Amino acid sequence: GRHFIMKTIKLGSSSLEVPVVAVGCMRINSLEKAEAERFVQSALEEGANFFDHADIYGSGACEEIFADAIHMNAEIREKIILQSKCGIRQGMFDFSKEHILDSVDGILKRLKTDYLDVLLLHRPDTLVEPEEVAEAFDKLESSGKVRHFGVSNQNPMQIQLLKKAVKQPLVANQLQLSITNTTMIQSGINVNMENDAAVNRDGSILEFCRLHDITIQPWSPFQYGFFEGVFLGSDKFP
Repeated sequence: GRHFIMKTIKLGSSSLEVPVVAVGCMRINSLEKAEAERFVQSALEEGANFFDHADIYGSGACEEIFADAIHMNAEIREKIILQSKCGIRQGMFDFSKEHILDSVDGILKRLKTDYLDVLLLHRPDTLVEPEEVAEAFDKLESSGKVRHFGVSNQNPMQIQLLKKAVKQPLVANQLQLSITNTTMIQSGINVNMENDAAVNRDGSILEFCRLHDITIQPWSPFQYGFFEGVFLGSDKFP
């Protein structure tokens, strides 16, 4: 049969080479043990060895299930790329130094590893103290616990605010982008038009990320709306 070769790209301005398809693990806790093992193994067989997590997925259970499903050990760890996110706590956002450091320790323990390839701040803490994030990132980098850093759902000014203090490159911004969620593209096509599609909802984040070598990672690209369901096979999208 046809052999599929996974394409790779550099993540942002870093030297980290990643597959163009990342494997989201937010719903892995809905699978039985054998299904989870098959899910992970199937991804690896296709060259999709870049796995995306967050500390709040399944309240941490998703990271634990993944580590068990992949039978995590030192040899396997070197064959995969692990990304996780932190910053959402009890229905609020917390980008404090203490919370970021504690969160990463929990993530590493659940994933049975001593480092993350990528850590993203999970959505914006709009009243963030950039200096606290910078201190946390410095400590995580110097200790070897995190190798690359990024954000999610942030607009250009929020990223610039972080960069006021954060010295590490922000290599990724995870954003809602899919066939059914295209506002960042629509507003660029409809500049200066008197229609709803012209509304710039994100501060020109598409152009900003391209200008600053920040990789845009679409989250839940098969979902429509705000987690309303998968559009593939949906009667709403014949």
